[in-house]
Amino acid sequence: MPSYIIVKLSEVTPELLEPIHWLEQVCRQADGSKLNIGLDNLSKESGDHAYLYQVEGSLRGYLGWYTADGVEANLIAMVHPESRRQGVFRRLLEAAITEMDEQGIQTYRFKVPADSEPGLRCVEHLGTRFDGSQFAMELTSWQEDSAGHADLTLRPEELEDFGFMVRCLSQAFGDTEEWTILYLGHTREPSRHNYIGCCGEERIGLIRVNLLGNETAVIHDFCVLPSQQGRGYGGEMLAQTVRLLLAQGRTRIRLSVAADNRSALELYRKTGFAIVSESRYYVCKRKEFPS
Repeated sequence: MPSYIIVKLSEVTPELLEPIHWLEQVCRQADGSKLNIGLDNLSKESGDHAYLYQVEGSLRGYLGWYTADGVEANLIAMVHPESRRQGVFRRLLEAAITEMDEQGIQTYRFKVPADSEPGLRCVEHLGTRFDGSQFAMELTSWQEDSAGHADLTLRPEELEDFGFMVRCLSQAFGDTEEWTILYLGHTREPSRHNYIGCCGEERIGLIRVNLLGNETAVIHDFCVLPSQQGRGYGGEMLAQTVRLLLAQGRTRIRLSVAADNRSALELYRKTGFAIVSESRYYVCKRKEFPS
């Protein structure tokens, strides 16, 4: 087997990203999948880690990971079709595990395109457990709607909103407040902007936006207090957010939703979002992972 090296990506430039884009296209075409490595998330501030597997100067494999809470790592990888079943993924994963162990990561969460048979076979071979599916959605149509809550306003977060953000996220998503505080601490990059939905002086919801490059915005952590749900506030908050982003010149607006969250899926569709791909998630504890 030709000699190889594994290199950790230490800076993000168009020249360094070009071969990764190339490999992504090769894997998409070979597998007939909608693989999206998420390279637009890579930046010095994002906290993402990326490893490149090179053979004689040619990129043959890629693995990226990040953590939102310091406990669980989210991973995605790809291997050139001609280099599969040669231990490329395993070596990349071992390199990442060394770093994840140093940071105290306890759980691995693998993201796999739902239409990638090689990827699904790989996580099955690892002995992981299925942990749900998500749809990636993108704004494809937008029509102003004069209806809604005239008394609902959306404003940027202020320092005194942190406690509300913790409470709102915890109650809406069922996480502990301790975990939510860790999560917010790990996702405080300059590119992320938080907005508070208010009815008069009362705070009723939260929506976060991650700005990528000059054109893309990713909506996430969108929630309304359970006590305020079912009144149409969520739809108005989403509409105001989309309106704000379009006014900023964000022509590509994306979000993700759990495949079994039918109410949220319907809301996003009504707002003008369409499903562009599906990903499946598989988890494995560090102590269960074969060394």
